[in-house]
Amino acid sequence: MKDALGAPQSLLLLGGTSEIGLAIVRELASTGRRLQTVVLAGRDQAALNGAADEVRSHGVADVATVGFDADAVDTHRSVVEGVFATHGDLDVVVIAAGVLGDQQEAEERPEVAAAVMHTNLVGAGSAALHVARHLRRQGHGTLVLLSSVAGERARRTNFVYGASKAGLDALGQGLGDSLAGSGARVLVVRPGFVRTRMTAGMAEAPLATDPGAVAEVVAGAIAAGKETVWAPAALRPVMIVLRHLPRAVFRRLRV
Repeated sequence: MKDALGAPQSLLLLGGTSEIGLAIVRELASTGRRLQTVVLAGRDQAALNGAADEVRSHGVADVATVGFDADAVDTHRSVVEGVFATHGDLDVVVIAAGVLGDQQEAEERPEVAAAVMHTNLVGAGSAALHVARHLRRQGHGTLVLLSSVAGERARRTNFVYGASKAGLDALGQGLGDSLAGSGARVLVVRPGFVRTRMTAGMAEAPLATDPGAVAEVVAGAIAAGKETVWAPAALRPVMIVLRHLPRAVFRRLRV
């Protein structure tokens, strides 16, 4: 449960080595916040162990790891139920499992495109639905879904990734509506270009940011009870314009 000041005390990170996800953990564990329990779920146990040590160094005493594969949807129920059974109610669950993929390879090999969409939409969506059942039952908690501005309008340069995030974004919005009145809620986060291992070597897009800045936005949105947030905030008016550009005009943009 949140403490008397409303600060989250427990968190599950699905995608436990995600740079953005771990930045959110650090932000919630920082001065003025009271994060006490963190569960990191992912595929690479060695990497999870390293991430767990880092989280402990930020003052979180109770840090656990658990195996989780976004693509293995048949295991999601047991993983999520196991975490809630072991750690009790959770204040925040962050779903940060996802892949960027290579657009050209995805177009040349549709099976690669299918794999990207499976991880980002089917895998993340499956986990979200399992988590939502528990949050509804406990009557509180925030499910944080890492979407992307790439999902707000498909772009020629990354429409496979964008399509997968558009689907996850829609699922998050609908799931948030379904939880209304239950005490639990969904926060959909739409970052722009974030400097991470996943984007290393790529040309930066305008309004590029870093995991720490995204985490600050997310922490503020959780505290404010928001349901949708852009990171950075300046992306919101930009995307409003881009979403409404005539298609012939949009095609001429180098995006």
